Amino acid sequence: MRTPFLLLPLLLLHLAPAKAAQCAAQAQPGIDWRRCLLEARDLRKADLTGAVLRDASLSNSDLRGATLRGVVGYSVRFVAADLRGADLTEAKLLRADMTRANLSGARLVGADLRRIRFFRADLRGADLTAARLEGADLLHAQLEGARWTDGTRLCAAGSVGACR
Repeated sequence: MRTPFLLLPLLLLHLAPAKAAQCAAQAQPGIDWRRCLLEARDLRKADLTGAVLRDASLSNSDLRGATLRGVVGYSVRFVAADLRGADLTEAKLLRADMTRANLSGARLVGADLRRIRFFRADLRGADLTAARLEGADLLHAQLEGARWTDGTRLCAAGSVGACR
């Protein structure tokens, strides 16, 4: 009866390289980068539509113009990442950390941003139409010119930490 229990560690060792291969794989739609450390990467204009980024770190990465439509990124870290002009339409980014991220001109239409951290983030000119922001930390976030969640209101000049 002990034989199956002895085989379990061998089975786990056999499966481990497959997970590591996903972290090393090229950016592509639907990629599974769960729990991957992908910091300071050049991902400009990358198509990550439907990617799984749960618990991953893309801090300090360049994602200008990237397509992140429908990504699942619970607790993902984008600290100081450059997401200017990125498309995050319908992304699920609950509890994500976007501290000091640059999201100017980004599309966050219909995104689930509950409990996200936008501390000192640049959201100037971003489109937040129909985004869910319950519990979001917008402390010192730049919101000037952002289209607010109602889809009609533009945040006034000097909007910091709240859309005025």
